Amino acid sequence: MVALALPLLLGGCAALQLGIVNHAGPVAADQWHVYVILSVVLIFVAGPVLLLVPLIAWHYRISNTRDAYRPNWGFSWPLEIMVWVPPIGIVIGLAFLLWNATHRLDPYRPLVAAQPAVEVQAVALDWKWLFIYPDEGIASVNRLVIPVGRPVHVSLTSGTVMQSLLIPQLAGQVYAMAGMRTQLNFAASRAGVFRGENTQYNGKGFQDQKFDVIAMDATRYRAWLTKIRATSVPLDGRALTRMAAQSIEPRPRAFSRVPPHLFDRIMSVTRTKEGQ
Repeated sequence: MVALALPLLLGGCAALQLGIVNHAGPVAADQWHVYVILSVVLIFVAGPVLLLVPLIAWHYRISNTRDAYRPNWGFSWPLEIMVWVPPIGIVIGLAFLLWNATHRLDPYRPLVAAQPAVEVQAVALDWKWLFIYPDEGIASVNRLVIPVGRPVHVSLTSGTVMQSLLIPQLAGQVYAMAGMRTQLNFAASRAGVFRGENTQYNGKGFQDQKFDVIAMDATRYRAWLTKIRATSVPLDGRALTRMAAQSIEPRPRAFSRVPPHLFDRIMSVTRTKEGQ
């Protein structure tokens, strides 16, 4: 039985490896710090309850005839202080912590850095992600390549229904909605391959709408840009029609040229459809 149960117990280890516990950027690291503080506080809140409930139940069990249960007691200042003061203090402390953390971790807030942010435009499709690099004039499907140590500013929209982008090791969840532009700011502090995914159910291909975020040093990043530009595979009308169709891409793709203002055009088209 132990041998059969072991694979089930180990099945969740990937969540630790691919999740915020194994954070790889300043935003995710700050989020993890907040989670740890909240967990400690909640343990402090729940711990006494979890300990006292079974102890009280055991002490006042039916077979314990030496201690009678007398619920009608008088007013007790120590008991009132114990009941009200710690919870009030915890609520005030958490409110102060979360107020600051919420503003500090606002996904729309640019990261402070000496280098300018890499501009990326993400379009959620069924069931794939299109990443446009407007400053570089290239695009990729189901692969987001970024340089290590440099901020990344992502503008998001959806070419279909509402979806949600999540890169647990680098940043939190942000929705992508048709005809609207949302934003996400993050950075990678070390090189590696990190998983991104759509967390908003959008049909039968939802479970396969995942992509790789590849963080590499500046030299390799520039080499990757040069390689994509040299492929001579434009994102033309035919490719756009294929991208818009409901399908699962078997492997990542890249395009050496992108039509001007494609992201804005997609937003405009979907906004018009939403208004009809």
